[in-house]
Amino acid sequence: QVTLVESGGDSVQAGGSLRLSCAASGSFGTIYNMGWYRQFPGKQRDLVASISRLGIINYADSVKGRFTISRDNAKNTVYLELNSLVPEDTAVYYCHADVNIAARTDNYWGQGTQVTVSS
Repeated sequence: QVTLVESGGDSVQAGGSLRLSCAASGSFGTIYNMGWYRQFPGKQRDLVASISRLGIINYADSVKGRFTISRDNAKNTVYLELNSLVPEDTAVYYCHADVNIAARTDNYWGQGTQVTVSS
C-alpha cells in the first residue's frame, strides 16, 4: 500500500537544471532507502543515486559532481537536483524506495518521469 509519485521531469536545454521530486504515500512503517534510477530507450534501468534514511549517499560515476540527491524524512520525499545537464542525460527517471510494512521490507517504484535535454 505504497505509492511513489514523481514530478519535475521536463524538457531543458543543455547546461540547464531540473529538480525532481518523489513523494511516498500510503500505509507503511519506515522508508529505509530511496533512490533514483534512469532508463534509456531499449536499455536496462540503472542506478543514478541513492540515499539511506541516515543520509548515506551513493552516486553513479556519470553524475558525480552534477547531480545531488537529498531527502526529507518528515515529508517522505526524495529529491534529485540535476545540474549542468547534457543530452546524454535524456532518459526516463524512476523513483525507488525500500519500505518496511508489517515487519517486511519491500521495494517500490514510481511511474517514471521524462527528462529531455536538447543541445
